[in-house]
Amino acid sequence: MEVYLLRHTAVDTPKGQCYGQLDVNLKESFPAEWQAIKAKLPEHFDRIYSSPLSRCIRLSSTLQPAATLHTDDRLMEMNFGQWEGKLWREIHRPSLDAWGQDFVNIAPPDGESFQIMYDRVVPFFEELRQQTHEKVLVCAHAGTIRCAFTYLLGIPLQNGFKIQLDYGQCVKVEFGDNPMLDKVVFDF
Repeated sequence: MEVYLLRHTAVDTPKGQCYGQLDVNLKESFPAEWQAIKAKLPEHFDRIYSSPLSRCIRLSSTLQPAATLHTDDRLMEMNFGQWEGKLWREIHRPSLDAWGQDFVNIAPPDGESFQIMYDRVVPFFEELRQQTHEKVLVCAHAGTIRCAFTYLLGIPLQNGFKIQLDYGQCVKVEFGDNPMLDKVVFDF
């Protein structure tokens, strides 16, 4: 199975804003960004999954009518709790520093840690692996895709944020018969 992991395009938020699960709009540049993405994608997908946040729905519904999309809450971005909507520089510095030192286990107030997010995201990909589709698109967020990579590549969670994912970036994963034979293709 080929699984295309697509991060949503650029968001229309103030620079430096923590927005995680906050439902934010895409930039006005969306049509041009979409055309560049579309040129790289296959013409047909057997199934399209999307985070329920509007920035992913808007992108994925350009491929398939929104009524036929399969949304899944497990594909949502990390929940930053009380930090959502704040500028990173406005967040209580000692709390932010503690989170930065151990984001795998420490959650923002009323939010989730990377481990909690990972535990939410991985079952989606385990279930997807059992499907018989040939080509699947998953439209999600940087954090969601990083969780998928740590799972698929077997790398420690603390290395998840080292994976650079730009807005609109798409990565193809080829599921093998044995998970040890999965392939990640960054430039397809």
